[in-house]
Parts: sequence; structure tokens; C-alpha cells
Amino acid sequence: MVGNTFPYTEKDWLDDIKLAHEHNIDGFALNIGREKWQIDRVSDCFAAASRIEVPFWLFFSFDMSSLPSSTTKDIRYMCEYLERFSKSERMFHYGHGLFVSTFAGEQSLFGQPTLDRAWSFARERLTSAAQSPIHYVPSLFIDPALYSSMESLDGAFNWNGSWPIQLNSSSSRQEIECYSLDSDNYHLRNLNGRTFMSAVSPWFFTHYGPDSWNKNWIYRGDDWLYVRRWEQLVAMRDRVDIIQIISWNDYGESHYIGPIKGTQPKSQGWVDGYPHDAFLKMTAYFGRAFKEGRYPAINEDRIFAWARPHPKNAIASNDRVPRPENWDLTDDKVWVVVFAKFPATILMYGTKNLKVDVREGLTKLSQTLELGDGMKIVMQRNEVVVTECSPLEFTFNPQPLLYNFNVFTACS
Repeated sequence: MVGNTFPYTEKDWLDDIKLAHEHNIDGFALNIGREKWQIDRVSDCFAAASRIEVPFWLFFSFDMSSLPSSTTKDIRYMCEYLERFSKSERMFHYGHGLFVSTFAGEQSLFGQPTLDRAWSFARERLTSAAQSPIHYVPSLFIDPALYSSMESLDGAFNWNGSWPIQLNSSSSRQEIECYSLDSDNYHLRNLNGRTFMSAVSPWFFTHYGPDSWNKNWIYRGDDWLYVRRWEQLVAMRDRVDIIQIISWNDYGESHYIGPIKGTQPKSQGWVDGYPHDAFLKMTAYFGRAFKEGRYPAINEDRIFAWARPHPKNAIASNDRVPRPENWDLTDDKVWVVVFAKFPATILMYGTKNLKVDVREGLTKLSQTLELGDGMKIVMQRNEVVVTECSPLEFTFNPQPLLYNFNVFTACS
């Protein structure tokens, strides 16, 4: 989200790029909004990327919920970026041209009579601006059955594919606990071999009232969502061309995996003090598995854990925004993933202590949280502690001031 980088310097970009690359992330999708200052931050990003020797790619994801796109003249906002940066060696090329994506765009007509004519017009102008063919893979929130009639598309991005968005408060408990993430298949059937970009995301919670962006809901992120989604994508890697992680720094929707920095979109109340480092560190493992087609050996004992900070039915004492929609879809648990070099014993401490023997490799565990519980998970082997995840900052608080359905993450 370039819109969250207003105070960034070139060094901030360089630090982020190095951190991402260290965790097997190959590039950044730069979400571009309408603010004029964003192009200067993008310039800093390209400058930083050019300073590193490792391959790291950048492409534009034009945010059509922000950029104007009703008239032919509105295409100039997008063209300006390609005119300025298309020749950079760090621009991502795929298929037959320079890779371009969008967030939304189903309402963008650029003065044309149909959506396909609109994006054909946009492609022509962007191709001219870049002086290069364009490989256009947007996230259009339309029925994928329409893809076959859209000659303007080189592919599609299933932005909503990583969350069980079909769930709601009337869903059965079986549906909630055994949700499916199978929308990729519908996109793939209708793309007929064109490029498919899929999504993976660790969480989703946003909490804005009617006087702001008026978006206040959760998607269920329980049941080790991030890990399960990665496992699914690794299993279908022969049909997925590109994975986009949602997101590096979208704090407003609580699915960031990068450090908390830059400018937040008035999300401090549910983001500050809630690092997502554990998600980033797990990304290194799964990213490598997707690219190589096999899971890497686990050479270090690790514990990853995450949990929400208060009971789902708690009443916030000082929040003018109501409890989020779908609050009842989540469970009061700490979610744990164990990487074990050899068989080991896991001890999870709380009001009710749990002891579990785990095999070599990856194991998913959970523990119900009671009021006042902390987060303490210990790995033992032959009754010797080999690693421990015990963040002192976390307490399951029954009396929150504000509603917060974000997660605190920690790792050993």
C-alpha cells in the first residue's frame, strides 16, 4: 500500500525490500492511489530496489477504488507511472509484456460503452506509455464466467480467494469450522489457460465507523488460515502462476506481514502493539516450498503462535464503533504451529494446561483461551527445553477499551 508510506525514505524501502527478500518474497505489488505524492514514494522504491544485487521485482496494482476512471482523460493517472518507470530493470515482466494489475476496476469505463472495451482502451494507452506490451492481470470483482468474453484480459487475480468470505452469522458450526477455500477453481475454469494470480492472507479485521470508511467486519481467520492456505497453494502449484500475499502493510485490514511503520490509515487502535512477525517468518518456509515444489527440511525448532486480545463477546467500554460484523464467527483460542527437527513434547500453559507429543516436521495445535490467560508454549525433548514462545506483552483481556479482532503474533 503506497498510500501508507508517506514518511518513507529510500532507506525505508531498502529495509523493506531486504526483509521481504530474506523471507523468500520475490517482489512488491505497488498499490497506487490518487494522491499525487505517491509517485515520489514509488520513485524512492525503484531507487532502493536498484541498489540491491539480488533479483527483486516491482509491478503496479492500480487501485481503481481510488483512481478516477470514468472518462478517457482519466487514463493519464496510470500512464504517468508507466512513462516514468517502465524502463526500470526492476519492473516485473511476465508472459509477453510488462505486468500490470489492479484492485477492482469493474466500474471503470474510461468513457467506453462496455467493460471489455474500457480495458482494451486502457491497455492501448498503457502500452503506448510504457513503449512495451502490457500483460494485464487485474482483480475485477465480476463473475469469472465473463472472462471468456473479455479479450482485454491476459489473466485474473482472485483477490478474495484467501478468506472464507462465504461465511456469515447464519452459517452452521460445521461450515464455520470446516470452511472451504475453493474459489480459485472457478477462476481457473474460466480463464482457459490465461495467467492466474492467487492470493494468500493471514487475517482480516477492519474497524471504521460511518464517519470514516464505514467498513467494520471480520473474516474468519481461525484454524491456522495462513498455513492451510499456503498448503493448498503448494498442492496446486502447477495451476497457479503467481501468488500475491495480502498484504505487506495494509494495516487498516489487519493482514500485514511486514513491520508496523509508515503512516497508518487511522488504524492505530487495533494495530499498534500487534506485530505480525510470526506470519512473515512462516512465509519464508512456504514461499520456498511453492517455488521449489517440495517442502524444505526443518533445521531449527520453532514455535509460532497468534491470538486475539479479548473474548469475542466482550463489551468494549470506550469504542464509538460497534462490534464488527461477523464477530461471532471466530473462536477464543491461541493458534500454534510447531516446526520440530525431531519428535518432541509441546507444553501449552494457561488456565488449562495441555501436553502434546508432536512428530518431526510441522504440527498445528490450538488451545482455548480463558480470561486472564497469557501465551506460553514450550517445546521439550527428553525433558529438556529446546525452545519457548512466551511473550510477556500478551494477556487475554476480558475488559477491552476498544474492540480489537486483530491478532498478536509471536515466535520462538
